[in-house]
Amino acid sequence: MTELDELQDRWEAAVEAELPSAIELRHRVHADPRASGDEEDTAQVLVEALGADGVRVAKTGRAVLFPGTGPGPAVALRTELDALPVTERTGVPWASETSLMHACGHDVHMAALVATCRAAAVVGVPRPLLALLQPREETSPSGALDIVESGVLAEYGVETVIGAHVQPRLAAGVVSAVPGPVNASTDEFDVVVRGQGGHAGYPHLLRDPILALSQIVVSLQQLASRRVDPVFGAVCSVGRIEAGTTANVVPNEARLSGSLRLMRAEDRDLALEGLAEVVHGTAKAHGCRAELEISPCEPVLHNDAGLTQHAHRRLIRAGAGVDLDFRSFGADDFAHYCGATRGLMMFVGLGDTAGAPSLHDELFLPPDAAVGYVARALIAGYLAAVEG
Repeated sequence: MTELDELQDRWEAAVEAELPSAIELRHRVHADPRASGDEEDTAQVLVEALGADGVRVAKTGRAVLFPGTGPGPAVALRTELDALPVTERTGVPWASETSLMHACGHDVHMAALVATCRAAAVVGVPRPLLALLQPREETSPSGALDIVESGVLAEYGVETVIGAHVQPRLAAGVVSAVPGPVNASTDEFDVVVRGQGGHAGYPHLLRDPILALSQIVVSLQQLASRRVDPVFGAVCSVGRIEAGTTANVVPNEARLSGSLRLMRAEDRDLALEGLAEVVHGTAKAHGCRAELEISPCEPVLHNDAGLTQHAHRRLIRAGAGVDLDFRSFGADDFAHYCGATRGLMMFVGLGDTAGAPSLHDELFLPPDAAVGYVARALIAGYLAAVEG
């Protein structure tokens, strides 16, 4: 047994002792969620639970340092602070009663990070550990990008950032740690189609923006099927459509919002060019004109290959099954850390049950046991950074 093996055993045992209070913390932050950019109260709760002072980062976040027992570059463990604008319907006693909900598992991530860091302070870890309490993961401007650009990682000597995210599409007890691209880049776009509205009974006198917008939605699907190598793929989804006020009046304009997601950075320019061609060309074909606004969000999330390899051994030693295939077209601003340091994002399984609520669903509710699952993954990630 190596020194790191022995440390892993002691650290995991110390986490077990922290879990009852960590689960109470999970319930507390779940019941009192905060929107992106308004996480001040949540950050303060976590700082108090960690029992250590932190410096302010990204306006409403914190960075809390736990010194190591020896020299070497620091390892950062990251949790997200923000909730989503979703009205909860889980029915648990500690459910949110506002229009916000921790429907992406951030409550679990926060509790797991606190348990991991408190346990680290008990057992002693070889390198400095920086707890990143990051705001604004769910919206732009990105909290992760703000942290990277602030220079705080360099200030604390951070060379590796570790993250772990719950994932209901993986079986409980399984952790995905895959090298290379694991989450997509994302660009959000807004389209306004302007035409000539009027009486619905005289369509030949009009230039219908709803018809043009509807065709744009359908035509955008060819970006994935015809513009990007299908081996790597793309996803173009429209999440909002807005037009009209009544059944018998064609409006003058129609609007939509959506996102374009890609797994390779080199596909982005071509796909965005195709997006503009579809929007403007389709609108023109219907006698309308279109305005297109594109908002770049997250880059492709690339896991460091060396970290991933070392994490596999640590996860297996922790009793987890290791998945080597899981990737998704979800996006996460953790990708910004991967561009500035070595990064490893792991996905922690919850059940892989057909029909189970997905991330961002009003019924999504990981079991309390997930706090321990995520904490053990964070430990494995930290030790992987020390090893390699």
